[in-house]
Amino acid sequence: MAVRELVGELREQESRGHLARAWSRLVRKKIAVVCMVTLAVVYSAGILAPFISPYEYTAQDYTAIRKPPTSEHWAGTDLKGRDLLSRVLWGVQNTVIITVVSMATGGLVIGVTLGLVSGYFGKRIDAVIMRVGELFASFPDILLILILVATFRPRILDWVRWLEDNTVLDGLVKSGVVDYTVIFLALVSFSWIGMARLVRGQVLSLNETQFIEAARALGSSTPRILFIHLLPNAISPIVVSVTMGMGVMVGTEIMLSFLGLGIQPPRPSLGLMLQEAGSLSALRVAPWMLLAPGVVAWTLVLSWNLLGDALNDVLNPRTR
Repeated sequence: MAVRELVGELREQESRGHLARAWSRLVRKKIAVVCMVTLAVVYSAGILAPFISPYEYTAQDYTAIRKPPTSEHWAGTDLKGRDLLSRVLWGVQNTVIITVVSMATGGLVIGVTLGLVSGYFGKRIDAVIMRVGELFASFPDILLILILVATFRPRILDWVRWLEDNTVLDGLVKSGVVDYTVIFLALVSFSWIGMARLVRGQVLSLNETQFIEAARALGSSTPRILFIHLLPNAISPIVVSVTMGMGVMVGTEIMLSFLGLGIQPPRPSLGLMLQEAGSLSALRVAPWMLLAPGVVAWTLVLSWNLLGDALNDVLNPRTR
């Protein structure tokens, strides 16, 4: 009877898709579920910041300067009387926008496409793409980001101001478009390299398999072979890489703002809040200023890394 039940269970698993089986294994991992719920809550709070933040992020309460957490200000106030919880929520919103768009454009669109093209066509195309990637990778990531931010910010700022003066598009600088654009360029410039190498390796291993040769023999077009046959079979390492990369993206965005090269005041940022709270004078008079942004930043980075480890265990056949 036990053998029949085992055979029935195996047949049921084979009848389900690979992603469905992976999801069922993932939800059995408590740490993965906790991380997914945590990320969903934090990201939802950031997206809904205009509706759920108790105060405007620039609003100052001169009667509550440097006040510890109370029922009116749950996370306390900073040195200027601004509500820390509201600023953290808006800072999370900036982090969500920057990291998700940067990963979607750099890591997925650019990285996956270049990896597919490089691995499938090979020869000169492969050589050109990989050499360009090696050129970017030869610079330390943080150094390349600092150079790009310092170089492009003044030019983009001048262009956006000219656009405001000569069109009806007012308030672009105040909306943070310049900061978003600069950080997008900095993060995308190196985020595609690892993904392109990963996808290229997967394509090289799949390129000579029988089902790809059969697809060519049946006259399948190149885009169909790339995106219908090759890409789905390389999706597992891509998912793991994206999850791990999101943690790196969050940390990099926070670090740029901490160094004064990311989101600029008056818009709040987790990195900028950590920089303001990390001074010796702030730690002496208002140590709670470091608590809210520090806990949120630590939670985001840790959750993405732990979720990536869980996905690697689930999707890697060697660790099942």
